[in-house]
Amino acid sequence: MTVPNRISIVTLGVADLERATAFYESLGWQRVNPLPAISFFQMSGVVFGLYQWDALADDAKVPADGSGFRGVTLAMNFASTDEVDAVYAEWLAAGATAMVEPHTAFWGGYSSYVADLDGHLWEIAHAPGTTFDDAGRLVIGDG
Repeated sequence: MTVPNRISIVTLGVADLERATAFYESLGWQRVNPLPAISFFQMSGVVFGLYQWDALADDAKVPADGSGFRGVTLAMNFASTDEVDAVYAEWLAAGATAMVEPHTAFWGGYSSYVADLDGHLWEIAHAPGTTFDDAGRLVIGDG
């Protein structure tokens, strides 16, 4: 069997599940499950999850102090720089922390970074030459 090239769920460890869930709901994201221990949000082609930090570290059998448990950024791409500016402002209005203001990046795109309530980094960007399919999923090159 060949391992399929897909990501099904991205789950972030959070300090306060209720607070983190409310933050993402304030962005207009709809929670899709009634479970008390984890929050799931249906996204374009993937499910986004929030789980209590210590419980997620325990589940993965790694230390909860962050060693071996971070070093990742999540990215949202958009069709224009104006969309990047608007979405960046929405994240800040929801309580995210500005990390890098929208700017023309060294790689030719337009990029910014915010941190959610638990410090998870989200890049909000526009990459010239990329497109989106009918479902809104990012297509790089010939896809």
